Amino acid sequence: MTERVLVNQLKGLADGPVSVSGWVETVRDQKKVQFVILRDETGAVQLVNPATRPAEDGSAQDAGALALTDLISNLATGTFLTVTGELKHDERVKLGGVEIKIGALDVAAAALPETPIAADSGMDKRMDWRFLDLRQRRNNLIFRVQTTLEHAFRSYWIERDYIEVHSPKLMASASESNAELFSLEYFGDQTAYLAQSPQFFKQMAQVAGFGKIFEIAPAFRADPSFTSRHATEFTSIDAEISWIDSHEDVARMQEELLQTAFQVVKDKHGAEIEELFGLEVQVPAIPFPRIPLAEAREIVKSRGYEIPRTDGDLDPEGERQISAYVEETYGHQFVFITDYHPEIRAFYHMRDEETGLTKSYDLLFKGVEITTGAQREHRVDVLIEQAKEKGLEPEHLDFYFDFFRYGAPPHGGFGMGLARVMMLLLGESSIREVTYLFRGPTRLAP
Repeated sequence: MTERVLVNQLKGLADGPVSVSGWVETVRDQKKVQFVILRDETGAVQLVNPATRPAEDGSAQDAGALALTDLISNLATGTFLTVTGELKHDERVKLGGVEIKIGALDVAAAALPETPIAADSGMDKRMDWRFLDLRQRRNNLIFRVQTTLEHAFRSYWIERDYIEVHSPKLMASASESNAELFSLEYFGDQTAYLAQSPQFFKQMAQVAGFGKIFEIAPAFRADPSFTSRHATEFTSIDAEISWIDSHEDVARMQEELLQTAFQVVKDKHGAEIEELFGLEVQVPAIPFPRIPLAEAREIVKSRGYEIPRTDGDLDPEGERQISAYVEETYGHQFVFITDYHPEIRAFYHMRDEETGLTKSYDLLFKGVEITTGAQREHRVDVLIEQAKEKGLEPEHLDFYFDFFRYGAPPHGGFGMGLARVMMLLLGESSIREVTYLFRGPTRLAP
């Protein structure tokens, strides 16, 4: 058996026998020659076959050559196959400067002749047939970039002695609020909830003495939002660190993490991202700009936009406006918005004793919030009082409060949405485009 070669390896091989496997992207069936564009997970290559047609005078023909020509003529787009043949380098071939003269062709699985989606199909239609939509080179690159980005995050943390944890996604109570929980029956009369975040368990690791931890894992929000940046199941990137002085320590870690990871993405995929997405990956300079929330609201107002929210937070347009200001003023795509009022933050965010505001931040990237970070309150008596202020029943959180009854270090961390980072990094209009299989209020399949 000839060993399978990936398409991106062909250019480095000498002319001669070769075997490649993939799926049919296009067939050009001309009178004297047939061309097949075969794509695999690494690229595309041109296959060529001198067509053998039945003789008009009925004279004998090479049955094998006739069969091969007929087989190629009937190949449907998407058919998976293996071809063995002769590799030839030829600078005139636009697709990679190589082509393969077909010797034999083995169909692994034929595709139906009519493809259910086209290049101009709408997003919902493409999501219905996501496995076909993902065959595009552009979509393939999305998940190569995602792999590189996640690996860069992990490398940054592991090189600095962080511990990776895998927290449970089935919980007995809410991690933040009762408003966005998916519940399910759990062995009879028990009710379990899908975790909105690993928040409580990240903090438990600090009390356990782990010091620095991270997790990249699913999270669930029963949020009936249909925006371009919301999902009911998403990948959350979380980190938590001990012995901090304030949320500023968390912010410094995160900006360094993002700068490092974006540089790795740019180095490995920058040219291809520019080719397929039409944008240059910008590696952010550090430190990122910091703007207190009250000041950010005044800046947005001065730009002619009145934020309609009454809780004092920014709305999506306000986020876009402050980010535009930062881009114009500092030439930066990121900005930390800091100093949030306790009413619009989680009960476990620590409050500044002088201002009464929380020691927390939101990180905006190109006008979209991607992160909430904070120093956590580690004093159990204060935690309980703050939970009560939020209308939470302390007895329902007793397991969480137990973490802090036996000593706890000052600590903090952040949670960041992977899909939002990917969407903005690649200039896409929706997280649906950068999510392998999107889950939203009306989508549970495929």
